[in-house]
Amino acid sequence: MFETRASTWPGLALLATGAACFGLIFNSSAEGLVPLQIKLPAPAFIGTPSDNPAAPDVEKPAGKPRPPLMAPPGVSNVALGKTVTSSATNTLAEKLAKITDGDKEANEPSIVLLRKGVQWVQIDLGSPQEIYAIVVWHAHDTPKVCHGVVVQVADNAGFTEQVRTLFNNDRENGDGLGAGTNREYFETYEGKLIEGNGTKARFVRLYSRGSTESRMNEYTEVEVYGRPAK
Repeated sequence: MFETRASTWPGLALLATGAACFGLIFNSSAEGLVPLQIKLPAPAFIGTPSDNPAAPDVEKPAGKPRPPLMAPPGVSNVALGKTVTSSATNTLAEKLAKITDGDKEANEPSIVLLRKGVQWVQIDLGSPQEIYAIVVWHAHDTPKVCHGVVVQVADNAGFTEQVRTLFNNDRENGDGLGAGTNREYFETYEGKLIEGNGTKARFVRLYSRGSTESRMNEYTEVEVYGRPAK
């Protein structure tokens, strides 16, 4: 039987690789996609401590820059300056406003503290948007792991219409929203990027349930990259 292998035919392997790369470039070009530009804050630490009480399957920092997400031209942070509400009703509106004020540095004044237990913050984008990415910085002042992180979008503020879950690492179902399959992760200066794939929604809600450092919930910044829905 005749069998063709890349090791036998290096020229064929090179041709196949080139074709694949050309196909990737062609597809991105044909769809008009461009790298999503995300301005990152300064790193507050390097690496992860060996004594951090995180679960063994927690996603570790890559140790290199995150590959850019490809998105249509004109996509921007549509959450900037938008109204934020929360299940922690004792938190003042001016405090919650910090979550969409553009300041994501790892400074204490930039971090919003919510009471312990399951809590959420919600952003009203003002009108339906095509969402391509959501980036959340809970608190990257130390290499902690936040628990019960769930990100949902919906068409109404009460989250009863067209609710869709974009991310869920709450494998124990401690938030009561169903067990998730995503992995927990260490907080870093890059934030956690969650792909939206162009889903259309007006409201974004993010849940959490403390961290390896504290039972309190922390939020520094949430960015939603999108454009007005057609």
